Amino acid sequence: QVQLVESRGGLVQAGGSLRLSCAASGGTFGNYRMGWFRQAPGKERDFVAHISWSGGRTSYADSVKGRFTIARDNAKNTMYLQMNSLKPEDTAVYYCAATPRGASSSIYDYDYWGQGTQVTVSS
Repeated sequence: QVQLVESRGGLVQAGGSLRLSCAASGGTFGNYRMGWFRQAPGKERDFVAHISWSGGRTSYADSVKGRFTIARDNAKNTMYLQMNSLKPEDTAVYYCAATPRGASSSIYDYDYWGQGTQVTVSS
């Protein structure tokens, strides 16, 4: 059983940057592919990015490509999401997730979820 805890998000102005982290415990972190998802008010939870076991392969939603970077440090059992050039439409609750299976952009393929952290981007 893996427990995931996201760092506190925050309020940032458009064009600014923010880094989220996701600390994992209770399992062998390196055995899990990890992902970031987000959910805006009244909308479905959407894929943001995922990363392979080793961190060597990543994938991004088109809406964040070139602005967001996903990374992981298996020695620290932690995953990160560096968010640059933030836009008001990036405002959402951000969730980290873990899966022991193949890399996926579907929420249904992830077994473990963090509690979510609010990111608000003001215009």
